[in-house]
Amino acid sequence: MKILAVEDDPVARAVLHQALHRLGHEVVDACDGSEALRKLEKEPVRVIVSDWMMPEMDGLALCRAVRGRVEADYVYFILLTSRTADVDNQREAIEAGVDDFLSKPLNAQDIWMRLRVAERILRYATEVRQLEAFLPICGYCKKIRDDQNYWQQIESYINERTGTDFSHSVCPDCYQRVVMPELEKLRAAAPNPPTKPHVERKN
Repeated sequence: MKILAVEDDPVARAVLHQALHRLGHEVVDACDGSEALRKLEKEPVRVIVSDWMMPEMDGLALCRAVRGRVEADYVYFILLTSRTADVDNQREAIEAGVDDFLSKPLNAQDIWMRLRVAERILRYATEVRQLEAFLPICGYCKKIRDDQNYWQQIESYINERTGTDFSHSVCPDCYQRVVMPELEKLRAAAPNPPTKPHVERKN
């Protein structure tokens, strides 16, 4: 992944850059929130790892600005801080839109775990966005064409991508428009039931 690393301290920024690079990621550096926003406009970055305390624009202000962008792809935001990770700090970070919260000094295993979670969430976010976008659907049978040009039922298509299961019923409009005429056809086509012979009773 391409990751935007935001840190005002040059030494700490170099350490963060190296840690992310060793994990196999492409790293874009920024020295504060303002520079990070400028680079975010030019770079297709989906993950930000940012320090909390920075001059001009700190990590929370940066996160709020990222969340305020209109019609932009979702960016996973990890906040690094030397503050004690107590409940109040975590709540403040989450309310600002932060996805994850890590304390300094950096721990490579912790960063690796967070980034694996980020990859999964971003993949799901992309799939959901694709479902919300234009889908090629047959006007007759309502099947959807997937990426391999294979046509499948809409239920199967959504289930494979989101795990959603479906229960099936009939809406009132379809019941009147489709089901009732079919029932009338079946009644009309059914043979008349045989009548029982009349037997007179003798006293």
